[in-house]
Amino acid sequence: QVQLVESGGGSVQTGGSLGLSCRTSAYILSSACMGWFRQAPGKEREGVAGIGNDGTTAYSDSNEGRFTISRDNAKNTLYLQMNSLKPEDTAMYYCAAHRPSFSRCSATLYMEGYNYWGQGTQVTVSS
Repeated sequence: QVQLVESGGGSVQTGGSLGLSCRTSAYILSSACMGWFRQAPGKEREGVAGIGNDGTTAYSDSNEGRFTISRDNAKNTLYLQMNSLKPEDTAMYYCAAHRPSFSRCSATLYMEGYNYWGQGTQVTVSS
């Protein structure tokens, strides 16, 4: 069973930074497309950042330049570093993964294909 366990959420003021972590298996981390998504109350879940098993990355327009997705295979962990946070970044953040594959998987923010989800970690940005 695939497990994705997020941590690192919390509360921060506008302009602050937070780092999220998602711990999973080495197989998933190295073989699957992975991503971070978020969902604010009353809104649809949206893609924040993605990373492919080919090393490519993708970001939503509102986050590019402020957020950085990365992974550390030695620690079996996916990261999302968030800087210059805004109140509109307030949401539950989820780590997600495709099924692992030997085929190339380039970074994507489309929810289709993300089969595995973590339980989420709350990020709150106050003005």
